[in-house]
Amino acid sequence: MNLKKWIFIAILLTILYYTFVVNFVITLSIIATLYVAFRLYKFNTRRKLNKLSASKELFQESELGLFIALVAKVAKADGRVQELEAQLIGMMFDDIAKVFDEKEKTRAIMKEIFNEEKEKDGDTKEIAQALNKLLGRSILKRKQFVTFLIQLAFVDNGISSDEEKVLREITKELNISDAQYDTIINNFENRMKNKQQTMTPKEAYEILGVKESDDMNTIKKTYRKLIRQYHPDIISSQDKGESYMEEATAKTQEINQAYQVIKDEKK
Repeated sequence: MNLKKWIFIAILLTILYYTFVVNFVITLSIIATLYVAFRLYKFNTRRKLNKLSASKELFQESELGLFIALVAKVAKADGRVQELEAQLIGMMFDDIAKVFDEKEKTRAIMKEIFNEEKEKDGDTKEIAQALNKLLGRSILKRKQFVTFLIQLAFVDNGISSDEEKVLREITKELNISDAQYDTIINNFENRMKNKQQTMTPKEAYEILGVKESDDMNTIKKTYRKLIRQYHPDIISSQDKGESYMEEATAKTQEINQAYQVIKDEKK
């Protein structure tokens, strides 16, 4: 084999080495570095969160504490917290508490903040302003929080005029424009249209996956299980698309409607 062929082979092997071996090692190094950075970010985020459960005062002044206060304002806007609203709020407490080390303590703090705020009047604007400052320039978080508040109002057969007033006040202070708010509302309404038609008992039993011969205790257990399975999750929503809350709310409302139809039939 002449010298030119040896040189050609040497160059080819060098190219292949740098293309497949060196680049592969570099790629693995980059992936490993990104993974470590991500884990450190998650660790620091969780550490900061866990500091909040040290006291009610700390939690109350945080994004989550202020958000829970606004949840209380929306839930109580029409005079009382409806049964399904109460269930969803309880599940929200469970969802948030899962990311804390002291889960029961954190849940108790959130419940205390909620109960205190639902009895207060006239401070919704100030709470929304405080949350707006903490959110900085994050448009996504603002929309997630507002969408959750809207779904909470929607879930008990639509938004009342009192709920609408509170939601408008909150969204204004969170720098959500009227056009953005109306878009979110329209998206919810469009998803609900198919659910608002009259539901037959047969359809209701199929939706809940129960039999007509089942007693109400069995049906109620299934209903609560389905609500827990499909309820809108404020934590999960941060990793999902904008339609997540709308779909979850539509499904929750459908399950609730089916349960009401069966309850009325069995009276």
